[in-house]
Amino acid sequence: MKVLVVGASGQLGRALQDALSHQDVIAWDFDALDITKRVQTSRAISDVSPDVVINAAAFTKVDQAESDCEIAYQVNAVGPQNLACATDALGIPLVHISTDYVFDGTKIEPYHEFDQPQPRSIYGKSKLAGEEAVRSCTRQHFIVRTAWLYHTIGENFPKTICRLAEKSEVRVVSDQRGSPTFAPHLAQAIAQLIMSHHYGTYHLAGTGGTSWFEFTQALFRHLGITAQVVPVLTTEFPRPAPRPANSVLTSLQDPLILLPAWEDGVREFAEQYARNLKVI
Repeated sequence: MKVLVVGASGQLGRALQDALSHQDVIAWDFDALDITKRVQTSRAISDVSPDVVINAAAFTKVDQAESDCEIAYQVNAVGPQNLACATDALGIPLVHISTDYVFDGTKIEPYHEFDQPQPRSIYGKSKLAGEEAVRSCTRQHFIVRTAWLYHTIGENFPKTICRLAEKSEVRVVSDQRGSPTFAPHLAQAIAQLIMSHHYGTYHLAGTGGTSWFEFTQALFRHLGITAQVVPVLTTEFPRPAPRPANSVLTSLQDPLILLPAWEDGVREFAEQYARNLKVI
């Protein structure tokens, strides 16, 4: 199978290349393909003629999106629309990665695929617009919502919090809950999903839910970090973009593809992160 991964230099893009290493993978980053350009996108995909396209490209700077609204919509909505049109014309499926930020976070229980999206931030609104564009342009689509994505490569919360651990005390938000997702786990799930040919919307995230505070406690425990983790409220860290108070994801879909528990992802991250530090 020939798989085209767009957004290949990001956390998920890199993980997808590893998970799909047994396939014929073509990996493009933004320099290789600007998905906001419709004609360029259509021609490029037609020339490669893949069996499936995975869109892991996104504008993920949540706070910056509040002021750079046009850029956020260009990358998160126009880009997916162009990919959907191009893949539909060739009769091939598109996997599009979306986010838990399409929900407002007011639900007490975990969000499933049939809950009504109600994004509060520009980032969330632009990602929902991307979902809607994909659905309207091609029937052969997998829309994959995930949450709190992290990897040992790239910039993310666990790597940032580990740097802050040099202090004796680390203050971490305790009133935001989500489903931390280790990128290699998500990549393996996507590799499984594309073989199913059951198109639709899927929630693929680390199984279970936790807070950033509890996540940090688990991470420090696995790494043997002794810095004190202090729980604080979101109001103590005001940001331009609102965050969902609860964005834990669950799935009702068939096939039901479950990722490992979020705790397993933290453990694997910690093991790899520690090995990388020893190499350095």
